[in-house]
Amino acid sequence: MQVRIEKGRKMNKTAKIAIVAALVAAVGIIVVLKQKKSPSLVAPVAPQSDALPRLVDLGAGKCIPCKMMAPILEELKKEYVGSLRVDVLDIEKNPQFAEEYKVQIIPTQIFFDASGAERFRHEGFMSKEDILAKWKEFGVDLAGSGLQSPAFERLTAAQTDNRPRDQICYMCDGDINAKTLVMVRTDKGPVRLCSPHCYFIMYSCLTEDKTDFEGKVSVTDWATGEPVPVADAVYVYAMDGQTGRPTTKAFADKEKAAAAGGSLIGWSILQDNELAIRCGFCDRAVYPQDAAKVKAAGLQTWGCCSHCALGVAARTGSDIEVYEKDRLSGEQIVVKTMNGQIASLEPATAVAWFGQRRKPDDTWGSAGCFHQGFFVTAENLEKWVEQNPLETGRLISISQALANKMKLSPQQIQKACKIGECVPK
Repeated sequence: MQVRIEKGRKMNKTAKIAIVAALVAAVGIIVVLKQKKSPSLVAPVAPQSDALPRLVDLGAGKCIPCKMMAPILEELKKEYVGSLRVDVLDIEKNPQFAEEYKVQIIPTQIFFDASGAERFRHEGFMSKEDILAKWKEFGVDLAGSGLQSPAFERLTAAQTDNRPRDQICYMCDGDINAKTLVMVRTDKGPVRLCSPHCYFIMYSCLTEDKTDFEGKVSVTDWATGEPVPVADAVYVYAMDGQTGRPTTKAFADKEKAAAAGGSLIGWSILQDNELAIRCGFCDRAVYPQDAAKVKAAGLQTWGCCSHCALGVAARTGSDIEVYEKDRLSGEQIVVKTMNGQIASLEPATAVAWFGQRRKPDDTWGSAGCFHQGFFVTAENLEKWVEQNPLETGRLISISQALANKMKLSPQQIQKACKIGECVPK
């Protein structure tokens, strides 16, 4: 929320300072300052002794969006030393700056070129990426300066995937265990999945009529290896003691299922369990142990991957908080958004992996939710890529990952991650 500064004519200096101190502390409350005439939107030319582009941020210590700007401004100071001058001015401590720079709302960012002429001003929170993009628009490209990590990408897999096609799961690209194979019959051939869970992920992504869909599906009898219609099987439902993820085994015979240990359930209960928790962006079935936690509008939901977690901001129009784990180390990463932009990032070094694959028309598209992730550092990301030789894609900022979601239209959001037709690869 921004803080508006309005003019007043009859207040003495002491009263003005008192009001500024009191009201800036309450975000969103009007702060009254004396002005002799209507303020111009153009600030006076700033003297430039170092002949550098200059960014001036005017805010106050207790203003919430100003607090969110603080780490961004500190990063810019450190990363672009010698290329960009960054001045942070507190109008609570120094009220005269509000009049000097003709500020009406805090925070305000003012862009001065190397000659000291104002080129642009912005009111409210502004992300680091938007600040850098604005400088680039003015011909000041800071991307190659400072301490930023170099871009990283791998567009060709480090090794050839020599697995037989019928042993690769249609959904997650993982290996198929013959004892947990799920088969879906389609007009274009059978679709093979590594587990009942991947089946329910696929099922939740379908847009076709699902009436009697289970009639097309068979599971594998854990005891005999033979196919069994999904609705006829008995399922042993248990929890993995190390991961906390559910495990499911299908049996044609109830007695053999009982001997396997775990809870015995039927198809309808299994379906209810598997579809109970869904991604807040694309509506895919998820296990919380695999998903990013998302807080939006006072409610908690999940993101089936880190990028879909950010997409909750686009789908709901709300500011969100994302709690995701580094895919290499398991360290927690916390992302908070404001007005569709990154408001804070912990740790500040966190980056995103945008898994991509080359399409038949030689363009690049998303490799899917199973191939996305956040990492606390670029170094962790690169190590993970080395450990996963089949992965292709590129490092992007988490701000860019959010921007990719925010630019989607409502129609695109509704279609996100939907299969539409269940066909083999």
